[in-house]
Amino acid sequence: MHRTAIPLLGALSVLAILLAGCTAPAWPGPSIAGETPAPRPTITQSSPPLGAVVDANNRFAFDLFNSLADDPEYGKGNIFFSPYSISTALAITYEGAREETADEIRSVFHFPDNRAILRSGYVNLIAHINGQADAFTLRTANALWAEKTHTFLPDYISTAERNYVAKTTNMDFIHQPEGSRLTINSWVEDQTEDRIKDLIPPGEINPSTALVITNAIYFKGTWVKQFDPSLTRDADFMAGSGTTIRVPMMQRTDDAAISGYAETDTFQVLEMPYDSGDGAELSMLVILPGENDTAGIAQSLDSGTLQEIRKSLAYKTVRVYFPKFTMETKYFLPRTLSAMGMPTAFTAGADFSGMDGGRDLFITNIIHQAFVDLNEEGTEAAAATAVIMGKGAAPPEDNVPVFRADHPFIFFIQERETGSILFMGRVSEPV
Repeated sequence: MHRTAIPLLGALSVLAILLAGCTAPAWPGPSIAGETPAPRPTITQSSPPLGAVVDANNRFAFDLFNSLADDPEYGKGNIFFSPYSISTALAITYEGAREETADEIRSVFHFPDNRAILRSGYVNLIAHINGQADAFTLRTANALWAEKTHTFLPDYISTAERNYVAKTTNMDFIHQPEGSRLTINSWVEDQTEDRIKDLIPPGEINPSTALVITNAIYFKGTWVKQFDPSLTRDADFMAGSGTTIRVPMMQRTDDAAISGYAETDTFQVLEMPYDSGDGAELSMLVILPGENDTAGIAQSLDSGTLQEIRKSLAYKTVRVYFPKFTMETKYFLPRTLSAMGMPTAFTAGADFSGMDGGRDLFITNIIHQAFVDLNEEGTEAAAATAVIMGKGAAPPEDNVPVFRADHPFIFFIQERETGSILFMGRVSEPV
């Protein structure tokens, strides 16, 4: 029997997972767009499942960052991705995984053993993200795109809709693979304000494709205290390659009510909050090594360490020098995730019988694409993931700490109440 594969794609962030399999007779099919709207989940405050999902997402963030940093292809320059986007798309995929396939995915993504906890956690997290303040834009969306002749289990479709707000749309991958690709990419563009384009490359969807799972997350916010553009000057930046380049360096002095600051013998930490109208619900946390050693710092960090760093922040006056940059990344993740511990999902031995009751599906590719633009006003960031299954400044005042980001640093965009890492990256060469 011919077996097909699942690719995963992502970006602002978007991710798509593609699965392929043997075709089956015509069937009633999953709910069609507009036919059965997915119910909107409601958030339960102080939810233990929410904490479990946030912890899993943050642990995966550090694991993937270190894997990408060590990768001969992806680890050479800048790194930027949304752990939330990738984890969410894989959680929907995991709902259909069984036996060894499920065990490996659960281990890599640190999902709780109890699927009910995972589902409840995502119900709360998705509602929390989409229910943020009007002062900034933060939204996330999931979708399933199913070959109309392939039979999927109603329980799987309803689980995706009920717990992940993932509406299912019938597609004709067999006769219109290119048209289907353009439709899915158009959805991604709509969800990310056109920042993520061509997530799924030509030829990635073909007649053997059975299912595509997509996630997108988009954020646009302004700083609580914006940088004055008239103070931005070209300055030296020691790139990760060891060469010195000129970059536009922003500057400002933050008073004690604005930024959190901490320092150790090996690095400085700065938290720059985004304006939410009545508080600071999201912030960028930057870790700046004393020397050009982001790899060494990253290996010493984990989810627990990050929590301790946040607790140690003191709100004090800080002189900030920070580069403007725009970054766009695209990762094809099967090799990376296989090396991290989930190889079976990409082979003929995969078990995704929880999706369709058979053993014909496996992941063909995982693609994640992400974008970030940081300037004097604030930050715009987006990402998407798809899973395809186939078948010169003035001297600072005395005693005021100086945070001068003129060499590589690590940064996070976090939701402050839950602590969830929505985006994570490394700037080695601002562009």
